[in-house]
Amino acid sequence: MNPDIARVTDARDAHRAGRLGWPAERLRAKALEIRRDIITMLVQSQSGHTGGPLSVADFGTALFFHELNVDPRDPAWPERDFWHFSIGHVTPVIYSLMAERGYFPRRDLMQFRSFAGHLQGHPSHHDTPGIEVSSGSLGQGLSVCSGVAMAARIDRHPRRVYCVMGDGEQQEGQVWEAAMFAGHRRLDNLCAVIDYNRKQIDGDVEEICGIGPLADKWRAFRWNAIEVDGHDLDAILAAFAAARAHRDAPTVILAHTVMGKGVPFMEDDHRWHGKPPGPAEGERALRELGTTFAEWSARLLGADTDPDVVPAGGGAR
Repeated sequence: MNPDIARVTDARDAHRAGRLGWPAERLRAKALEIRRDIITMLVQSQSGHTGGPLSVADFGTALFFHELNVDPRDPAWPERDFWHFSIGHVTPVIYSLMAERGYFPRRDLMQFRSFAGHLQGHPSHHDTPGIEVSSGSLGQGLSVCSGVAMAARIDRHPRRVYCVMGDGEQQEGQVWEAAMFAGHRRLDNLCAVIDYNRKQIDGDVEEICGIGPLADKWRAFRWNAIEVDGHDLDAILAAFAAARAHRDAPTVILAHTVMGKGVPFMEDDHRWHGKPPGPAEGERALRELGTTFAEWSARLLGADTDPDVVPAGGGAR
């Protein structure tokens, strides 16, 4: 097949409505593209978070391209699953996942944190199609998702609800109020995923305010807790399948990850939590990921790879 035709065909498949159910091998290839998007966006904007988006990339790709039942062309589709990133600061990975899934053109990523674009530094329901609830203030997302899961039960709606949290976020008291509520109500349509990279903006999570033994704490709140290597896509898919099959309790997946995963000089270093790479660092990172800034930015700006995506209001054209 002609490479240009193959790219368009792949994009159209990624953008279709429903649960994609992609296998692990295809998810690995997409996760690499997500990481390239993240670094390219950050080099372009010279603003934003690097470490967390890279650690989320693998299980985030599994969530969007295997698990979620959504329609990117119709973000308000009544039959959709509900997803929410309580760790709103990881917008580079959120927006990359959304663009690659077809919520808006990939070229919009090149206006991340720009007045000319719609991609705010933290997710905004008012600016970006597909963002269900604005986020950024840590600790609130599980409350939102517990409410949505309870409403779905009352409405007898089959949707599943997914909440992505950080490990440092587990230091927030509101997380445990929501955990108590969801466990008490046995909300088995709710699945939380924790990016357990053991780092937060000021250093190691356990040194700042220890959260362990985390799985035992969740089980004490009547949750089904699953621990998994957050970079092993076969294990991640198995965890999502186990969460879907579990009854009478919500599930939390503790995804053990590495901050900055995929870029060796960034890995396991909390200093990359909240800063972007400079141009030289970004070029080095992209070469570690098998591309260059010129090559990958050209891909993002190329209109032929998003033949069926309607531009978002206020986004790049």
